[in-house]
Amino acid sequence: MNSTEFVNSLFNLEGHVGIVTGASRGIGAGIARIISQAGATVYDLDVGEPADEEQFNEKVRFVKVDLTDRAACKKVIEEIVAKEGQLDFLINNAGITHKQRAEEFDMDRYKKIQDINLETLFELCRMCYPYLKQSKYIGRILSISSMGAHMGFNGVVPYCITKSGVLGLTRGLATEWAHDNILVNSVAPGWVLTKLNADMFEKNPDRKEAAWRKFPMDRFGTPEDIGNMMLFLLSGASTYLTGQDFAVDGGALAYGF
Repeated sequence: MNSTEFVNSLFNLEGHVGIVTGASRGIGAGIARIISQAGATVYDLDVGEPADEEQFNEKVRFVKVDLTDRAACKKVIEEIVAKEGQLDFLINNAGITHKQRAEEFDMDRYKKIQDINLETLFELCRMCYPYLKQSKYIGRILSISSMGAHMGFNGVVPYCITKSGVLGLTRGLATEWAHDNILVNSVAPGWVLTKLNADMFEKNPDRKEAAWRKFPMDRFGTPEDIGNMMLFLLSGASTYLTGQDFAVDGGALAYGF
């Protein structure tokens, strides 16, 4: 086996089938693009239509569904398995936040953030469990955590709470399902220059400068940077990794004071 064949044997996802939630734009779209280019068939479960259909290829299929509608999600997952005959990975990317000081935060909004960012993840993991454990490639569950799970951020305390919960979910499921043919990990992005963040920075240059100062590397991340880590965690190069959170953050966590 030559070097090209060896690398391809590790990172070729041809034949793999899985779900990426919230893949119609931003980080989710970058993840779907990278892993589909590696050969995987990706189902984008999202409440919103793709922002740019040209960014996808024939291996990415959009399914419109409200992720908080448990019955609808269960039906979609069953339909995917019935069509494809398998389910090999679940990537929990969809999430929301809202900026407001903790003492003023509306509790109904808090509950919505909790539902989408954490409870929905738990439910989707449980729904996918019986199929993932049967994967011939080793089932994978990957979730987007956040720098907010490791550092405090003003004005988004409920978001930080839920993303810390993603770490607990990751470690708990990794331990409980370790003998069920399922690996469970998470990825914590740093500042990723999505269209949403780019628009925000354009309106608020001071916030862009404050974010920039947190990185020892001289650039923001891209959705593809996160997709590349997801590719690694889905690949044959990561079969002894579970229960871990991987910071793809340009060195932000290492930067210190």
